[in-house]
Amino acid sequence: MITYVETCQLPTQFGVFEMHGFSESVNGQTKEHVVLTMGAVNTPEPVLARVHSECLTGDGLFSLRCDCGPQLEGAMAAIADAGRGALFYLRQEGRGIGLMNKIRAYHLQDGGADTVEANEALGFGADLRDYAIVEPMASHLGITQVRLLTNNPRKIDALSGMGIEVVARVPLKKGHNRHNERYLATKGDRLGHLFND
Repeated sequence: MITYVETCQLPTQFGVFEMHGFSESVNGQTKEHVVLTMGAVNTPEPVLARVHSECLTGDGLFSLRCDCGPQLEGAMAAIADAGRGALFYLRQEGRGIGLMNKIRAYHLQDGGADTVEANEALGFGADLRDYAIVEPMASHLGITQVRLLTNNPRKIDALSGMGIEVVARVPLKKGHNRHNERYLATKGDRLGHLFND
């Protein structure tokens, strides 16, 4: 169950967003998610949108092992440039396995496993994220059509399946470096991510 909490202004280096807080209750546990919006999003025209899962190492600690931080910044900059859009920030660290298990997976990757092999060695699926939580947040904000900033076709399928029309995929090619070449290759080869236009 998703519950709307409150909205406030969030000044950033990219501009002033509105931050909408949502609380999710699952099996007696609570997760907190936010949506950053800029401009009017409850209009018939599609909005530029990004569905971004939490990545402490990339978003907050500037890790070069992934492309998450640059993708987050790139999405916020693109929304600011457009003057209108929404960024759904979901608390699903490590593709849904949590921070401590992500550290365990990173340790296995240090020994040669790729990102999928590491998750599976720990007894998890390659990607446990659940995008269903986007639907009640989008509904609350009146978002029905999006131009989706993503390289991940699963996100397109998930949003389309919940009745949010994805009118276009906007590639988000950010953060490629020598430390994450294998990681990005695995995302393309084994997880189906699209790194073309």
